[in-house]
Amino acid sequence: MTSHRPSSGLHIDGTRFRDGSGRQVLLRGVNLGGDCKVPATPDGRTHRPSDFADHRTVSFVGRPFPLEEADTHFRRLAHWGFNCLRLLTTWEAVEHAGPGIYDEAYLDYFADICRRAGEHGFHVFIDFHQDVWSRMSGGDGAPGWTFEAVGLDFTTFNAAGAAHVMQHRYDYASGGRQSEYPQMSWSANYQAPANAIMWTLFFGGRDFAPSLQVGGADVQDYLQSHYLGAMRAVAERLIDHDHVIGFDTLNEPGEGWIGQALEAPVAVTRGMRWSPLDGLAAASGLTRWIERVDIDQPNGRLEPVNRERQSIWLPGRDDPFRQAGVWDIGSDGQPIALKPDHFQVRGGAPVSLIADHMMPFFRAVGETIRAVRDDWLLFAEVSPFHRIYEAGYPPGMPERTVSAPHWYDYRALVTKRLDADQPVVLQDGRNGNLADRYHYEFETLKGIGDRLDGGVPTLIGECGFPFDMNGRDAFRRYAAGERDAALWHHQTQGFTAMFDAIDALQISATIWTYAATNSNAVEIGDGWNQEDLSIFSPDQRIDPDDPDSGGRAIDGFCRPYVRRAQGSVISQRYDRISRRFEAEIEIDPTIDGHTEIYLPRRIFGPRPEVMAPAGSAWGLVDQLFTHRGDSPAVIWLVIAHDDAEQAGNATMHCEGGEV
Repeated sequence: MTSHRPSSGLHIDGTRFRDGSGRQVLLRGVNLGGDCKVPATPDGRTHRPSDFADHRTVSFVGRPFPLEEADTHFRRLAHWGFNCLRLLTTWEAVEHAGPGIYDEAYLDYFADICRRAGEHGFHVFIDFHQDVWSRMSGGDGAPGWTFEAVGLDFTTFNAAGAAHVMQHRYDYASGGRQSEYPQMSWSANYQAPANAIMWTLFFGGRDFAPSLQVGGADVQDYLQSHYLGAMRAVAERLIDHDHVIGFDTLNEPGEGWIGQALEAPVAVTRGMRWSPLDGLAAASGLTRWIERVDIDQPNGRLEPVNRERQSIWLPGRDDPFRQAGVWDIGSDGQPIALKPDHFQVRGGAPVSLIADHMMPFFRAVGETIRAVRDDWLLFAEVSPFHRIYEAGYPPGMPERTVSAPHWYDYRALVTKRLDADQPVVLQDGRNGNLADRYHYEFETLKGIGDRLDGGVPTLIGECGFPFDMNGRDAFRRYAAGERDAALWHHQTQGFTAMFDAIDALQISATIWTYAATNSNAVEIGDGWNQEDLSIFSPDQRIDPDDPDSGGRAIDGFCRPYVRRAQGSVISQRYDRISRRFEAEIEIDPTIDGHTEIYLPRRIFGPRPEVMAPAGSAWGLVDQLFTHRGDSPAVIWLVIAHDDAEQAGNATMHCEGGEV
């Protein structure tokens, strides 16, 4: 093991991050970026049809952007006040050519992108990203050869109804929104057979498919060892990057069938209510009738799946669950449950997805990255569908773990509708507003980290809003010539309510997402399954010399916050309407460093009004306000836009200090 102490010194102190001098650090950042999910060569964005036949020869060099464009993008993100990046890569990007064959050109490129991020002052943590396992099963993440390794033929998934894939379902000649590929429908793949089989094998193959051996190893060990090997290959390229603070465990992992009764349909709010038995039967070529529900149609309707009676198992490969005696086909051609509790009980004890299957994986990820650098933090997350919010993580998580759940306004995300000005129903049944509801939801998420090992930091790994909401109203108005901030009113209100809660709870967050190749076109968006959550789009970039040009809803996310505190932040609050920021900080004079507050020039102008304790030493340079306290005290800082300046009066109104 190589021991390092990063120059930033970022480490955990209870529920806070602190730097090497002891200052509290709040991380505000962005996911970079959504288009990293797909290859750059050939262009793998999902608005381009593909049969994935080239899955072993693709290249991700150029995602998130070409090296020659990196400084432009990093300058923009720094200008907006971000100090942290959740930098995306995928297992496929590293190991697409075959087991143990790493793309050295991509690893060189990725390390160079990461290095340049550090030159612009960003803390970086690495996200091995996936959604519904792989591009071939409707998402991104794992290489195509993983299906072949376990005996699945991904070319049959569409015919069998085993996966809902845009490249197979979308009519590219027609374009636009289509009923065959409804907006935000990709996540239903988690319950479909292709995904359910892969996730069950990845996290529980030893227990639930003991006969399946790959390369002389249990299938679970085989898959996880290759995933961890790809992670180590990236880690080794970043060993000397002191601004890299750690690794995410795995983005939004699936649960498979672990913990489910064989014949019980899964509870979903949107998509098909598969039971494990239905999934296994359809995978083996049986036609099934499955109930489909939607967010506004909870009763659902039955639909046929796999009418073509297409097996998704490769010729000569058998269903390992059927081999294990979990199920069989009766004389009437219908599936029979032989072990109804197969995925629920092992050795006579109830199965716990988190304790029995996720915890060993978390430990393995921690051991893998810390064999390279022992100071790296572990950003842990579980399936977004798991009810961990009630129970929290079990004891025994790896040391220096950060709780990194995700948050979205679920209804706004899946329906792409949000009226930010309308009252909402709160948890207790009262009417309230978005800020009230969001505060409750973020407080619930923070509670997960607060309960883990006496309290660990919470960083919301993903949070954001679609920009094609409300019938793509903003894009139609933009095309008609509108250019003012009112275009993004609902997204701005959403971001404001979100960050008001984040400020109040003193948690860190990285927005989803920044996609350099985003497009307003309905079939493109962020380049993946018609999502459109990027805070930047070239389609909005008018003036190449203006770093704000290309930004969307900037007024919602570009806002003041305490980046570093010479002690501990007690509270901070920003009022977007009055453009007034307040922070209460407990000063520790033994800390060798200043408090730093990001003050966007677009909000406060070049000479904001500052109220600070008399005798304070403070200054303002390049959107960064600094303050130094020389004695123990709780101080109150108030910073506001100087309205007098707009009338030509540049006089400063402040108590103490100099600019």
